[in-house]
Amino acid sequence: MKLVGVRSGRRVDVAVQVGDRLTPVAEVGEFYADLDGWLPKARLIETGSRPAAEAELAPPVPPSARVICVGLNYRAHAAEGGFTPPEHPTIFGRWVASLSVSGTPVPVPPGEPGLDWEGEVAVVVGRRLADVDEETAAGGVLGYAAFNDLTARVAQKLTSQWTLGKNADRSGPIGPLVTADEAGDLADGLAVRTRVNGETVQDGNTRDMIFGVGELLSRISRVLTLEPGDVIATGTPEGVGYVRTPPRFLRPGDVVEVEVDRLGVLRTPIVSAGERS
Repeated sequence: MKLVGVRSGRRVDVAVQVGDRLTPVAEVGEFYADLDGWLPKARLIETGSRPAAEAELAPPVPPSARVICVGLNYRAHAAEGGFTPPEHPTIFGRWVASLSVSGTPVPVPPGEPGLDWEGEVAVVVGRRLADVDEETAAGGVLGYAAFNDLTARVAQKLTSQWTLGKNADRSGPIGPLVTADEAGDLADGLAVRTRVNGETVQDGNTRDMIFGVGELLSRISRVLTLEPGDVIATGTPEGVGYVRTPPRFLRPGDVVEVEVDRLGVLRTPIVSAGERS
């Protein structure tokens, strides 16, 4: 099942997408507050009530969600940046306000040579997880979505803390949520590919992750309680722009796409800083 957010004024509903049509299910906060009640109803929907092309889409997660990102979680990506594979997950945060959806133009912040691409798989939590083991954590996944952790590298590298460079306006495009029963297990391997203007710049596979989904969620849950709707961005494979010679960045006029097996294609046009509003 594929779930998307649909915006109407200030309200966002979770909707089921079937082909090119949508059927709203519930307001996003209500949906995640009662997944056991709403999911069975959503699964009964076999066709859409309105064309997707007529809807204003929004990230399919509640405004209360935590967006927890994992850095250096593919061995080859850690190596290309000159890092030793970490013994513990490298965690940093995004705010929900930085999230956007496919097709949303993302501006290059002033003072940046461009944005860097980081194609990823995002996990959406479907159950309250507090100090749980890996098996329980893996069973608490609602689904997965393609994600692009677009990064302002100048801001990121000003200090050892990455937060500023990881929260530029609209810099976290996220695709529709595909439920875990359809997406499968990331350990079985999903290809993660990133293209810039049609050229493949990343071609990885989730089998290469250092920390799997169950381990990530279990470790995080020891420190903070994960709630339904929380998002875990699981890291990017090798091939990012800043390590290239010369470094390569996304500039206004470029289009970056992230394609993940079974999750679809996430397309993001890059625009100038003057188009931030």
